[in-house]
Amino acid sequence: MQLYECVFIIRQDLSSSQVETITNEFCAIITDNKGSVVKQEYWGLKTMAYKIKKNRKGHYIMLNFEADAATVAEFDRRMGLHEDILRVLIIAIDAVDPEPSIMMQNKTERSSSDAADASAA
Repeated sequence: MQLYECVFIIRQDLSSSQVETITNEFCAIITDNKGSVVKQEYWGLKTMAYKIKKNRKGHYIMLNFEADAATVAEFDRRMGLHEDILRVLIIAIDAVDPEPSIMMQNKTERSSSDAADASAA
């Protein structure tokens, strides 16, 4: 089975519990089809660069999962049909990074790690 990373945006007017319910619903699609969710992150309510379906903000969620192609096709189909999901991006990856993603780090941690990377180069 292949590893995938999926980032999707949910409408801004939903509560955190509704966002969690939708996320669990899509995790269940993966696990019901013999896949496994490796990592799940909630990036928060973020402002988008432009309006999508009359929404200026959205709840960002990232999933790393392992599944076969048929499961990913069904997952993508159901994401497209769900009225609360604004955008979806699914990519195949080679490995899952066990550390929190760059979006989960606060701004001071990111700027200090960028400075450390610049001094190392």
